[in-house]
Amino acid sequence: MKKVGNHNSISRKLLFSLSLTLIFSLTSFAQDAAAPAAPEAAAPAAAAGGDPVKGKELFNANCAACHKLDAKSTGPALRGVAAKHEMAWIYKWVHNSSEVIKSGDPVAVKLFEENNKSVMTSFPQLSTGDIDNIIAYTSEVKAEPAAGGPGSAAPPGTNVEGGGISNNIILGALALVMAILVVMLFMVNKVLTKVASNNGIVVAPKEARTPIWKAFARNQFLVLVTSIFLLLASGYFVYAFLMQVGVDQNYEPIQPIHYSHKIHAGDNEINCKYCHSAARVSKNAGIPSLNVCMNCHKNISEVAETTATPEYSKAFYDAQIQKLYDAVGWDKAKQAYTGKTQPVKWVRIHNLPDFVYFNHSQHVTVAGVECQTCHGPVQEFEIMKQYSKLTMGWCVDCHRKTDVKMEGNAYYDKIHAELSKKYGVEKLTAAQMGGLECGKCHY
Repeated sequence: MKKVGNHNSISRKLLFSLSLTLIFSLTSFAQDAAAPAAPEAAAPAAAAGGDPVKGKELFNANCAACHKLDAKSTGPALRGVAAKHEMAWIYKWVHNSSEVIKSGDPVAVKLFEENNKSVMTSFPQLSTGDIDNIIAYTSEVKAEPAAGGPGSAAPPGTNVEGGGISNNIILGALALVMAILVVMLFMVNKVLTKVASNNGIVVAPKEARTPIWKAFARNQFLVLVTSIFLLLASGYFVYAFLMQVGVDQNYEPIQPIHYSHKIHAGDNEINCKYCHSAARVSKNAGIPSLNVCMNCHKNISEVAETTATPEYSKAFYDAQIQKLYDAVGWDKAKQAYTGKTQPVKWVRIHNLPDFVYFNHSQHVTVAGVECQTCHGPVQEFEIMKQYSKLTMGWCVDCHRKTDVKMEGNAYYDKIHAELSKKYGVEKLTAAQMGGLECGKCHY
């Protein structure tokens, strides 16, 4: 009988060829994304003689602080207000609402009583044309949110690129092709075995080889080198692990109320020290009181449509504002406090050990250090996290590199003159001013 090599190698080559064919065939499933159809813009129903575009600008500049289009705020909702009152009456009311109320006008008095007797600011500077523009804006029909807008999630298995085959269908087809290839491989192997048997071909047996682990164990040099390497690597990883104990960099807990620094400090450019005012005068930056939040959110009960993101919808953000109202006991419909409050259990993020002393006011007010130096670009954080390591080495490195600001600080004049002469420099670092002394940071 004729001896030949192991015919399984033919099967391997066949499997390799089929795998390459499968890989290159995947490109046939690529689908061009169909351009999304542009929603038909509804023509705004503007009041006669008014420009709703200019009216929106005037509304945002003069009215938005107390009024919303579709919800009650300090004042009533203004959408469709032209259908409730005559224009002549609206002109008088906008120019001087207090005078209309004093005249005993029943409509004005009722409106005053229904809105907690809040006095509307007079706008004598607005012409009748300006008021017409505002009324045109408030007369626009409310646009329904388009399906699949910001913050809406696509159903599982849907091709979000649009115009293509569902991902589930593609994956199912690929799984079927793979199953067919496996069956074909077994069938080919079986046929080759029968052909070899019928033709009296004997497959050469595999040569016995020494297992690699036995060959390695017999080589004493490799065993010694590997042992030394494993000991050094283990020591390195154990040291690295122990050095991370107590280091909470990138700690990002979920808070009971989702507060977006990106929206507040980033998009709206609210200064950090407006909310964390204690950082200027106290050791601790402090957790802002919810009353600080209500300074703005008393009149902001929902976010704009453009605020929504693929991760967080408008409904999600509005629900967080409602959590704030529930906590402080604010009824947005009645525009009044109910007296029923709920505590908010915030999760602390930055927490130094008890034996470490750190004073915010010393760094923020005296040294003029920006909040982002330690806390990172908070104006970009959707969820607040611990940006820096806050380790001793991190603080020491900052003290060694940061120059002390002397301008306008008479307290440092004498010290600066003496130490700058001692060190032969014009500017002193915090370390040269004693910033590395143990007692500066440890009790």
